[in-house]
Amino acid sequence: GRKWRFVRGAEGDKKYVICNADESEPGTFKDRIVLEGDPHLTIEAMTLAAYAIGADEGFIYIRGEYGVAYQRLQKAIQQAEEFGFLGHNIFGTDFNFHLHIHAGAGAYVCGEETALIESLEGKRGEPRTRPPYPTTNGLWNKPTLVNNVETLANIPAILRNGPEWYKAIGTPSSPGTKVYTIMGNVNFSGVIEVPMGITLR
Repeated sequence: GRKWRFVRGAEGDKKYVICNADESEPGTFKDRIVLEGDPHLTIEAMTLAAYAIGADEGFIYIRGEYGVAYQRLQKAIQQAEEFGFLGHNIFGTDFNFHLHIHAGAGAYVCGEETALIESLEGKRGEPRTRPPYPTTNGLWNKPTLVNNVETLANIPAILRNGPEWYKAIGTPSSPGTKVYTIMGNVNFSGVIEVPMGITLR
């Protein structure tokens, strides 16, 4: 919520939303599962975020090796545009939101949000000195919201059920859920979502 408030309150007539789907950490594939399984969830969440902060353009920065997820996102964006969920005058309102996909080149450092922004701008993906922060000086020096796939995936459910519902999950100091990739010498590998505060047992 804090990033959203900062971008919403930042001066400027052009703002951006970026989904960080680079997921370059070794052994993790939780974002890929979400993007392949329900690409419309990410699109819905980014559209809601754009409406909340006053952005009219967004980018999904996806790991270059995620070919299936890329294709499914492309198709989902096309479907959303055809049905009026993306583009100009969404649902007959004055709200416009255009969404693009950008495939990364596999650099681990691009998981860091300012390096990701540099890469989106066509530059070498190296972290920027902060401040200023992306919330005021992000993509092309405009206020920019950068959230990862997991964070965005929570947005539609929170809006549908309310913040109190979300805060009732997990612990008082760390509400909500966390998604983990389980792999290696285990009986069952895969991706799980569990309440914050759960023990390994």
